[in-house]
Order: sequence, then C-alpha cells, then structure tokens
Amino acid sequence: MVLLLDGASWSPLPGGAPVSRLNWAPILTRAAAIVSSYDTSVTLRQLFYRLVSEQLLPNTDSSYKTLSAKTAELRRAGEFPDLIDRGRSIHRHPYFADATDALAALIYQFRLDRTTGQDVSMYLGVEKAGLVVQLESWFGDLGIPIVALGGYSSQSYISDILGDVPTDRPAILIYAGDYDPSGEDIDRDFVARTGCWDKVIRVALSAAQVDQYQLPPALGKATDSRAAAFIARNGELVQVELDALPPETLRQLYTDAITQHWDESAYASALEREGTELALLRDAAAVIGEGRW
Repeated sequence: MVLLLDGASWSPLPGGAPVSRLNWAPILTRAAAIVSSYDTSVTLRQLFYRLVSEQLLPNTDSSYKTLSAKTAELRRAGEFPDLIDRGRSIHRHPYFADATDALAALIYQFRLDRTTGQDVSMYLGVEKAGLVVQLESWFGDLGIPIVALGGYSSQSYISDILGDVPTDRPAILIYAGDYDPSGEDIDRDFVARTGCWDKVIRVALSAAQVDQYQLPPALGKATDSRAAAFIARNGELVQVELDALPPETLRQLYTDAITQHWDESAYASALEREGTELALLRDAAAVIGEGRW
C-alpha cells in the first residue's frame, strides 16, 4: 500500500487517488529494484504492470505517462536503470572490420537445429512481443522457435507459420497471453487459422492464476464485442496483463510445459553434432586466418 503525499492511502481500484497525489519517491525506488531484478532488458510497459500488480500504481493512462516521464528524467540524470524500446531501433546492414572479424562472427553465431531428433515440434507462443527477449534468454539454448502474436495475426504471418512448422511430427504450441476478452480470443483465432497444432497448452493467464498470484484486475471494456462470451466463461468482465506476472513465475510455467515433451537425450545428441561441426569451422577459420588456403 502506497501512502499519498498527505499521509492517506489510495485504493488500487478504478477511481483511486489522482496520480498527482501519489508519493513517487518510494514508487520509483521499487521500480528501479524491479528493473534491476531482471536478467534481460525491460520495457516501460512491463515495469508499469509489475507496479500495478504490486498495487503501487493505479492502472490508468495518466499513471503510465507519469511513470514514463519520471523514469526518463531519472535516466537522463543517470539515476535509474535503462529501459528498452522494442518498437524503435537503428537499422543498418551488418558489417565487419575484415574477413577475420567476419569469420569470428560466423563461429559465434553458428548453430545446428537443436530440436533435431525430438518426438514433437515445439513452439513457444506469447501475446506480447515485448516478452520475446525474456523467452529467448530463458529457452534460446534449446533452439525452440518463439512466435509473438502481438494481436490478431495477418494472413502473411499465418502463411509464414504454416511454412515453418514441420509436418513429419506432432506440433505443440505452448502459449501465454493476457486475461481479457481479446487475450483469450487472439490465440483461439491463431490456432484456428493455422490449423497445424496437434496440441495447444495455454500456460497463462487464467482466472485461477489471477487469484493464485493476486494480480489486480482492471475493469474490462463493456463495448468489446467479445465481452459477453468472456463473461459467460469467467463470470465477470476484467482485464489482467501478462506483464503483471513475475518473470520467475512465467518462466516456471513455460518450463513445466516444455519438460513434459522435451527429450534430453535427443538434445544432448544435437549438441554433440553441433560441437563436431563447430570444431571443423574453427579449423577452417584458422587455415584462412593463417593464409594457408
């Protein structure tokens, strides 16, 4: 519970205290600690919903914008950890200092398909593109593909998925999304339009998880065309963002689902083959580097 500037407390429910009355000093201290606790980069959106989930901020546009302004001011002063903007980047064709540098980059990036030999073809799906970096940091070594829906998928993206999913073994989608009408419908639409999944495991979010992890809901949009069906399934119209879930919890939910279908012996064999090929590549690079070709 956060105290207001006048010593009173505020309610995290809609209609709580105005943002201007919040005591921001302890909020920003906690915000910095949250960012520092991640082993990957963090977006402002992720940080905001973590603070909302801890009932440190109301789930409003004004509190989001104020958090953005205050953290930006502290970052300019070097007093707050860096955040990442996944929607903007510098686009430049990759280049190298010389041929030796290019070979070193190739060796660093080299990898075989580490899912070779698995009984199933597994994909990790997530509604939020901002969470892809976390999934890559947790499960990238396994070589499992990651797909970010980011809303309803275009037909071009559907076609890309159909062209990527192997047909020689069962395909499994392990997915996490928001708990709201669109969050429940986005993956339904994706699964129906791709039609290539033998099994779909939704690891988050559910009504039970919202209660289990004490994630504070915001009021859903009554004008949403999917609201009636959501209420029929869940009893009330609410909205809870996936970003509000602590990262260690989300990681464990994915891990539990992956473990059910992952063959460690096949993975070990794939790594062994990769190591053999990498040794050959390093030998070739050494020959070229010494001018013996």
